[in-house]
Amino acid sequence: MQGTGSITGQGPFAHSGIAADQSDWQLLEDHHRGSGDLACRRGAAIGLERSAGLAAAVHDFGKHDPVFQRRLSGEELRIDHSTAGAALLMTRARSAEKLAAEVLAYAILGHHAGLPDKDGSDAAMARRLERFVDGTPASVTAATRIDLAPLLPEILGRLRPEGMAGFDLSVVGRMVFSCLVDADFRDTEAFYDRLEHRQRDRDWPSLAAILTDLRAKFDGHMAGFPADTDLNRLRAKVLARIREGAALPPGLFTLTVPTGGGKTLASLGFALDHAARHGHRRIIYAIPYTSIIDQTAATFRDLFGDIVLEHHSAIDIEARDPGGFEGRDKARLAMEDWAAPLVVTTNVQLFESLFAARPSRCRKLHNIAGSVIILDEAQSLPRPLLMPTLRMIDTLATHYGCSVVLCTATQPAFDSRQLKQGLALEGRELAPDPVGLASRLRRVRIVRGGVMDDAALIAALRDTPQGMVIVNSRKHALELFRTAQAERLGGLVHLTTRQYPAHRRRILAEVRKRLQAAAPCRLIATSLIEAGVDVDFPKGWRAETGLDSIVQSAGRVNREGRRPLEDSTLTVFEAPGQPVPASLKPLIDAMRSTAGRHDDLLASAAIRDWFDQVYWTRGVERMGQPMVDAFVFSGRDLGAGHTNFPYRTTAEAYRMIDTAMVPVIVGRDDEAQAAIARLNVPEVHSGTIARSLQAFTVQIPDKARALLVQNGHVRFEAPHLRGDQFCVLQTPGLYHEDSGLRWEDAEYLGADQSLI
Repeated sequence: MQGTGSITGQGPFAHSGIAADQSDWQLLEDHHRGSGDLACRRGAAIGLERSAGLAAAVHDFGKHDPVFQRRLSGEELRIDHSTAGAALLMTRARSAEKLAAEVLAYAILGHHAGLPDKDGSDAAMARRLERFVDGTPASVTAATRIDLAPLLPEILGRLRPEGMAGFDLSVVGRMVFSCLVDADFRDTEAFYDRLEHRQRDRDWPSLAAILTDLRAKFDGHMAGFPADTDLNRLRAKVLARIREGAALPPGLFTLTVPTGGGKTLASLGFALDHAARHGHRRIIYAIPYTSIIDQTAATFRDLFGDIVLEHHSAIDIEARDPGGFEGRDKARLAMEDWAAPLVVTTNVQLFESLFAARPSRCRKLHNIAGSVIILDEAQSLPRPLLMPTLRMIDTLATHYGCSVVLCTATQPAFDSRQLKQGLALEGRELAPDPVGLASRLRRVRIVRGGVMDDAALIAALRDTPQGMVIVNSRKHALELFRTAQAERLGGLVHLTTRQYPAHRRRILAEVRKRLQAAAPCRLIATSLIEAGVDVDFPKGWRAETGLDSIVQSAGRVNREGRRPLEDSTLTVFEAPGQPVPASLKPLIDAMRSTAGRHDDLLASAAIRDWFDQVYWTRGVERMGQPMVDAFVFSGRDLGAGHTNFPYRTTAEAYRMIDTAMVPVIVGRDDEAQAAIARLNVPEVHSGTIARSLQAFTVQIPDKARALLVQNGHVRFEAPHLRGDQFCVLQTPGLYHEDSGLRWEDAEYLGADQSLI
């Protein structure tokens, strides 16, 4: 195995088979060799070939223990087989090799239970190594050769000075872990596939093999947009300039284009050209909101077909699927390792995986390396986690061949003077003259409306046949909508995340139809309307919030530039009596302060000023910097250095969504009912059904769903085949045409009132 380690002899088994005489069992030597070769190939793509290969070659060393072999034979025995390989490396390492041994030890210890902390609990590395009792026969240990010296250039070459070495080194450990667990899974999977005469489709074309075709399809699609207006001609010029930037060296980029400037497709065009120029292995398009990911994925699939992998919470692989291997189709398998050439995902899925500890979430990390990563609406990266997120972005670009594009209408000043450890973004803007572009694409004015209660908002809507109001909570939106209904306001529409995506699409289609027909259309919505939703209102009102959200709201007014600028206004108002979340107060204060210094809140200078204030007010300590600093590396002699990495603690703390949300399927549509019926057909893959149903799911708090299950309002369908993956609404009365799923109403409805 590349000369870094080997296990001699035919010896014991890694996995049991079917034959009673053990003739079809997998030899441990074969498993170590097979997973070692796979890990080497994965590591080679990211410059960690020897490190990944050695970790895999000894990861199951504890299976040499006769106690483990008895367990494989059916005895009820408990044994920790994951510590032996780590202990072996730590014992064999010379002083100058201790660092390499320690980095690999984290990965080996975690290949089943997940990456551990260094200290702090019984599950931590230090405690496990301390209490470990080696049951490996002495002859096997003596015959095992370990050479850590070749690993040092791979590992030490990834370290930067000035306080970044600890975090850099922790990511080396994550990447080795990813190569190891993916190789372990795949070798084990291949063994059982051969044993059970099973085949699975994991084959995806490489991005390099299909790039010429993808670029031709993209060019053909863009050629279909007519240059019939000043706006369309400007969009074409912006696209051409952004694609020219693909020749720039890989690394970090900003792409600052005002809403309506066509940045989604422009960023995709850049990614295709940049990958062709520099050999990137895949394109990852990350979106902050599950409410819009399906439409982006659909756009890309319409362009490129089935090479697009969509991965987010509505179709996640984490749900238990007792259908086993037979219930896992090609796309579902690809969610494990992101082997597809084009991945559309959420920020949550991308970044929580990068900071995860569980093997199942970390398998994909080595495939993230070498990618063009587009971060759509980059300003929405959660500020409490901003510093570790930026550090990870920087590390991926510096050490792992990624190009990362921060794509937004309101560039969040990640190179701000307030972020001393921000990103080096100077000279990396792809859009032509963002300041001038913002001026040329100006289609709306932001005005201050002062205090406006619900009565004032309804009066304003009454005087405006077509207008939208965006407020900060679903509760306020529903109250305002109900009051407007009572006032008999015409053309009322309510949009909320309580409605399932297919329902929202129908609502938005009706909204667009009314707007185009000059029919009454008065929309009351939450912030879900702000990003990625193509609507064009003459006027709008927005409850006070952060300036980044206000600018997004303004992008829904006069979007196509067909109305005079002076008549196209977004009025920002203070909503009396409505509670303001603590997290929103400093953003509002910064917005008010910025408005006092800038007449034009849409100007680039105002937006940067606002971000500077927000960062200064919070300070890096409250934006997650302690999470970065927790990864400690110490030692004058690098090879003999020591680490203190809180992998598991960090994984628990790095949560982009505070409240766990889980899906409930609403089967009102014929398509949804047909998909639900297929849940009882064993031959239909769960992944196929999950994708069919994602447009009919509503995400609700997990505690709320548990109560609904307990009271019979929802239930898991076909649990004998699908486990707890598909939770279906049983009480239609909880879903309202105008306001979606009102799970709080369950206390007023009995489970027998299913036809209310």
